[in-house]
Amino acid sequence: MELSEYFPIWDQLTPAQQQKLSRAATVRFAPRGTLLQGGGRDCMGLLLIRSGQLRAYIFSDEGREVTLYRLFERDVCLFSATCVMRSLAPDITIEAEKDSEFWLICPEVYKELMEHSAPVANFTNEVMADRFSEVMWLMEQVMWKSVDKRLAAFLLDESALEGGPVLKLTHEKIANHMGTAREVVTRMLRYFQSEGMVELTRGTVEITDPKKLKKLR
Repeated sequence: MELSEYFPIWDQLTPAQQQKLSRAATVRFAPRGTLLQGGGRDCMGLLLIRSGQLRAYIFSDEGREVTLYRLFERDVCLFSATCVMRSLAPDITIEAEKDSEFWLICPEVYKELMEHSAPVANFTNEVMADRFSEVMWLMEQVMWKSVDKRLAAFLLDESALEGGPVLKLTHEKIANHMGTAREVVTRMLRYFQSEGMVELTRGTVEITDPKKLKKLR
C-alpha cells in the first residue's frame, strides 16, 4: 500500500507537496511492546498507522499508567511530533500494543507543509481536536463514573476490538489502562465473576454474560 492511499487529504495536496511528503516518509515496523516515545521531549515525527495498534498513555504522580487513546490503521499520531505544534508538549508515552507498521513522517517537512497548505493545517487541527475530545471524555469517565461501570465498559470495548469474549489481559494491564490500582481491578473482577459476568483464569478474562455487563455499563 502506498502513502497516497493512507494519507487522508492526499488529493488536496499539490503534486510538489505530494512528492515532498512521500520523500519525507519512511516505513517502520514495531514489534508488540516496543516503546516508540517516552515523553513530551521527543519529536520523532508524525506516525501514520499502516497496520497494528498503538497505545498512548500518561503516568500519574504515583507512577500509575492511564490510557488516553488507541491508534489503529489509518490513524495519525500528532503527539509524536510535538515540535510541529507551538506551545504543545504533552508528556505522552506511545507503545505498540500489537505488531505495528507505520509511516514516520519527518516533522520539519510536515511543519513546512502545514504552514503553506490550508488543507494540511485544517486536517492537523481536526486531528488535534479529536484527540483532545478523547482525553476530555476520559476525564469525565474518571471523575464521574464508578469503577464497576468503567471496568464493564472497558471489557466490552476490548472484546469488540479483539473480536471475541476471551481477553488475554492481566489485572495489572487492565489497571494501567484505567489508571487505577491493580487491587481495585482484582476485587471488581472477582465480583463480576461471582455475578456470572466473567470467568477468570491466569492472565485471561472471559466475558460470559455480555448482556449483564452492558446493563452495568
